Amino acid sequence: MPEATKLETIYSAVEESARLVEAPCTREKVWPALDTFGQWLDDAHIIFSMGSGERYRGELAFDFILPAEAGDPYAAAVAGGLLDKTDHPIGGLLPEIADRFPIDGYGVDFGIVGGFRKAVVFFPIPEPQSMRELAKLPSMPPGLAEHAESFAAAGLDGKVSAIGVDHRSRSWNLYISGLTPEFTRPDAVRATVRDMGLPEPSERMLEFISTSFAMYPSFRWDSTRIERICFSTRTSDPDLLPSRSDPRVATFARDMPTVHGGEPRYVYAGTVAPGEEFFKLAGYYQLSSQVSERVRPAD
Repeated sequence: MPEATKLETIYSAVEESARLVEAPCTREKVWPALDTFGQWLDDAHIIFSMGSGERYRGELAFDFILPAEAGDPYAAAVAGGLLDKTDHPIGGLLPEIADRFPIDGYGVDFGIVGGFRKAVVFFPIPEPQSMRELAKLPSMPPGLAEHAESFAAAGLDGKVSAIGVDHRSRSWNLYISGLTPEFTRPDAVRATVRDMGLPEPSERMLEFISTSFAMYPSFRWDSTRIERICFSTRTSDPDLLPSRSDPRVATFARDMPTVHGGEPRYVYAGTVAPGEEFFKLAGYYQLSSQVSERVRPAD
């Protein structure tokens, strides 16, 4: 467990980041997460993120990436009182994945207002996994099998880098890395999004997507319909299109705290969903010396 002063330093950084996005931050909300996962935070990727859409207004995500030996974050969250235990099959998906596939680490998405939001399991960077193989898992929801063949036809079958689950909303995300320029050019993106039943992206969003290396479709547990699709890009430039289009994103990129030294590291994400488009920005506050460098999945 890190010294209390280390956790206080992390909490102070959460407070400072929350002020930048005008999100209420209280010890009562945040400290239980520090208590639950504090033993891993001394040397973990720690990431703060915010979104430009109304659904993210007044919220700050305090995310961290943990080594594989930390185990399923959902189990720790239940033990720490961050989540109620559920008998729904969603609670068994990540342990089942860990039993049958190589695991590089886990991620936690924690909202300082909304609480524990998502647990993520990462596959080793050199070993992205097959959608077809993952779809065979007994606990895997039906959305993956429904779309595995169409993704495979687009050359994406063996590019699954992570899977995330939101236990409260009973939704999940598929993280696909290694997108090629052929996949992210405007005509290809329009066709992909149309096939998913989502609205055509704006020209501004298409411009952003052309820089992307990863995409994250989101599903409800009991539905095969894709709820939204997110594209992301990793950069050290705080002035990419999302910052230019939203002053709040620009302020957060410029002023968020960091302790890792060196050039800043960001992940910008653009999301297309029925009736809305929005951008998110994730910035690295701390980098681990042990965990493989990971991009914080955004949705």
